[in-house]
Amino acid sequence: MAATGKLLTSTPPENERPRVIILATGGTIAGSAESSTQTGYASGQMNVEAMLAAVPEINAIARISGEQLANVGSQDMTFEIMIALAKRINVLLSDDDVCGVVVTHGTDTMEETAHFLNLTVKSHKPVVLTGAMRPATAVSADGPLNLYNSTAVAADPEAVARGTLVVMNDRIHGAHSLTKTNTTSVETFLSPLNGLMGTVNYGHTRYFRKPFRRHTYLSEFSVDAVETLPRVDIIYACIDMPADLIDGSVAAGARGIVIAGDGNGNMNAATLTRAARAAKQGVVIVRSSRVPTGRVDRNVEIDDDQHGFIVSDELNPAKARILLMLALLKQRRLEVIQQLFYDY
Repeated sequence: MAATGKLLTSTPPENERPRVIILATGGTIAGSAESSTQTGYASGQMNVEAMLAAVPEINAIARISGEQLANVGSQDMTFEIMIALAKRINVLLSDDDVCGVVVTHGTDTMEETAHFLNLTVKSHKPVVLTGAMRPATAVSADGPLNLYNSTAVAADPEAVARGTLVVMNDRIHGAHSLTKTNTTSVETFLSPLNGLMGTVNYGHTRYFRKPFRRHTYLSEFSVDAVETLPRVDIIYACIDMPADLIDGSVAAGARGIVIAGDGNGNMNAATLTRAARAAKQGVVIVRSSRVPTGRVDRNVEIDDDQHGFIVSDELNPAKARILLMLALLKQRRLEVIQQLFYDY
C-alpha cells in the first residue's frame, strides 16, 4: 500500500478545526518525581487539565476537551475501567461533531487496553492511545510531544478505519501487532510481526498500511450490556514447570487458561496432561508463546485436535487472554473460538 499522509501547513480557524476528546486514565504521562533527573516517580499525579495546559499547541490542531476517567498506574488498570472506557468512547464517537478520541494511558499494559478497544469500539473514527516513558517532571519528558502527535492522528481523516492506534515516539502502531519491548527506553513499543501503521513527526502524519485483521467497526464483540468478563488466567511455561498450576487455576474458577508456552506454545508432559484434562472439563486452553515474535501453529509438536486446544496464532499471551475473555461472553464451539484467533 502506498504511503499516505497529511502535513499541517497552516492553522485553520477554530470553527473549522476537528473536535478531539482526550480521555485520561493516568500512567507515567501524568506522573511526577521530586526532581527532574531521578528515576523514581509516582504515576497518575496530574489531571487531564494540567496535561492539556502543558501542550497548548494542540489547540491549533483541533478543538480539544478532556475527561478524567481514572488516574492509575497502568499496572493497576482493571477491566472495570476498560469496559467503562470502551462504553464512553462509543458514546463520544457516535456524535457527528467528534472526529476522534485520544486515551492517555500507562505503558505497562497499554497494549492490552489497545487490543481490548480494538475489539469493542464500534466506530470507523480513530481511537489513539498514548503515554510516556518519562514522567511529566523529567528533564526531557516525552509525554507532551506524544500527546501532540496523538491529537494530530486523531484529527486526521487518513486515520479513519485503521482501528485502534498507539502513538509513541513518532511511531503509529496498530493495536494488533504492537508490544512493549524495553523497561525504560522511549523506543519501547515495536510492531515486529506486521510493521508500523505509520509515522507522525510534530503532527505531520504518514501511513504505510491498514490493519490485516478484523477490528472496531468490523468486530462482532460488544460490551454495551457487559459489566464483568469471564476469568481467564495466564500460566507461564518454564523448565520443570509445576503442573498443578493448571489445577489451581481451574479450582479458582477460570473458564479459560492461556499457556505462555515455550517456543511454539509448548509445555512439559506433566502440564500437557493436566491441561488436556482441564479441556475435557470444559475449560478453554489456548496455547500462546513467551517468545516475543512468531506465530503459534496447530498440531506442530502438540496434537491440538486430540487434546481440544486452541492456538493463539499471532497474539501474545496478554492479548490472547483478552480475546478469549470476550469470546467466552457467549457459548461457542471450539472450532469457532479457534477461528476468532485467525480473524482478529
